[in-house]
Amino acid sequence: MTAAYGLGGHIRGVFLVCGAVLAFSLLVGGATIASAGKDLGPSGGCDGLAKGSPAWNGCVGAVSARLSDDDLFYAGYWLARLGRYEEAIGYLKQAKEPDARSLTYLGFATRKSGDVAGAFPLYRKALAMEPDYVVARAYLGEALLTVGDVAGAKHELAEIARRCGATCAAYDELARNVARIGSARG
Repeated sequence: MTAAYGLGGHIRGVFLVCGAVLAFSLLVGGATIASAGKDLGPSGGCDGLAKGSPAWNGCVGAVSARLSDDDLFYAGYWLARLGRYEEAIGYLKQAKEPDARSLTYLGFATRKSGDVAGAFPLYRKALAMEPDYVVARAYLGEALLTVGDVAGAKHELAEIARRCGATCAAYDELARNVARIGSARG
C-alpha cells in the first residue's frame, strides 16, 4: 500500500472492490450474479438477524471466514463509508493477518461508532507497522481533535506534510479540520 493518496490507487481500489464484491457474492450464495438478487448485501444472508446480535455475529463470522483479508477489508471499508460502523468492525476484525490498512479502517469505524479511545491503539499499531501510511496519520489526527488535542493533531499534520506534502488529500482534510477547530476556539 502506498503512503499517499493517488488517482491510480483509487482506480485500482475500485477494481479490487468490484472483484471483492463478485467473489463475495459467489462465496455467499454459490450463485451467479444473475441469480444473486439485488438485495444480497455484504452480510451474506445474515440480514434477517438483528445487527450486532450473537446470532448475527456468528452468521457474519461464518461467511467472512471464507473471505481473504482483502475481501474482508473492502467489505469493512465500504460498510464504514456507508455509516454501518458496527458491521464494518465485524468484518475488519476477521482479518487473519491485519495490516496497516485494515487496522486504520478498524480504527476509523471504531471511532465513528463512538469509541474514540478504542481507536487510538488501532491507529498507533497501524503506524508502528507502516509509519508512512498517511491515511492512518490523518485519522489519528481526527481522533486527537475529537478529544481536544489540537497540538497532537498538528503534529500528525506536520508528519503527513513531511511524507506527501501539503497538497495530498490526507493533509488537506486534516488541515481543514485543524483550522476549523482552531478558529472555533480562538
